[in-house]
Amino acid sequence: MQLFKTKDSRFYWYDFNVRGQRYRGSTKQTKRKRAEKAAALKLSQMIEGKDQPDRKRPTLGELSDRFLKWVDLANLAHASRKYYRYDWRMLSNTNIVSMRIDQITKDDVEALKFAGSGPNVNCARRTLRRMLHKAEEWSLLSKVPRFKLLQEHGRTLRLDDDFEKKRPTAAKACSWRPCTFELFRDIIILARDTGMRNRRELFRIRIEDLDWNNGIIFVPDSNTSEGRRLIPMSDRAYQVLRIRAGQRSNGWRFPSNRSQSGHLMDVANRFREVRQKAGLAKELVLYCSRH
Repeated sequence: MQLFKTKDSRFYWYDFNVRGQRYRGSTKQTKRKRAEKAAALKLSQMIEGKDQPDRKRPTLGELSDRFLKWVDLANLAHASRKYYRYDWRMLSNTNIVSMRIDQITKDDVEALKFAGSGPNVNCARRTLRRMLHKAEEWSLLSKVPRFKLLQEHGRTLRLDDDFEKKRPTAAKACSWRPCTFELFRDIIILARDTGMRNRRELFRIRIEDLDWNNGIIFVPDSNTSEGRRLIPMSDRAYQVLRIRAGQRSNGWRFPSNRSQSGHLMDVANRFREVRQKAGLAKELVLYCSRH
């Protein structure tokens, strides 16, 4: 390692090679002994991989271009892609978007404000953490700041009998087509009686996974290993599934020609319409049927 001064600088400069790559920069020190310590520390950090070459880091907004391209190309679930993009839209409306990624601290993250409850804030923080870890993988950041998620409380609202009593009148007020009205009714019945996860389980029911003789729904795939299970059908769930299946012996229970997956993916907009017409709390969502 070389230590030297240049004509146009009052500081000592270092010059060394690590794994075939040359590093040259200022120690920001005017005393030789202090400069030697600073240069030795820099060399040690580079050898251990704890520092990066002195170059300007991208802002979080600039990093987002590469991150979102990775989201599109990576082997991720459809829901993960959707969540990452939604969470980025929340982050993009904050001041942190213009900060260089190496200047983002724990305090900066915890000072961010988002509309909504704790889970909404945590979603944004998880995506930010993922972005910074990807930057670390891409050698754009030497260390990701550690920050905590907010404490989340369990669901306090349920899709109860009161909701079901209000649902028909509220749904009729939405002026839907009869087929949409019936589809929404059936989904609510199955969601309440089975307690299945909406996207991963309920909307992905296949007719061949229905045991009519024993009144059982087989869930072959879920978010966790414990999610693979057998669910008993209630009388009305059995009736809904039978009518929907018709004469078919296989295929999606909720087929959709407009969906790339071939099955229904979401009824959130319909649910919001009914919730508003019924005058219910905004915190009430279809997932409140989980049990």
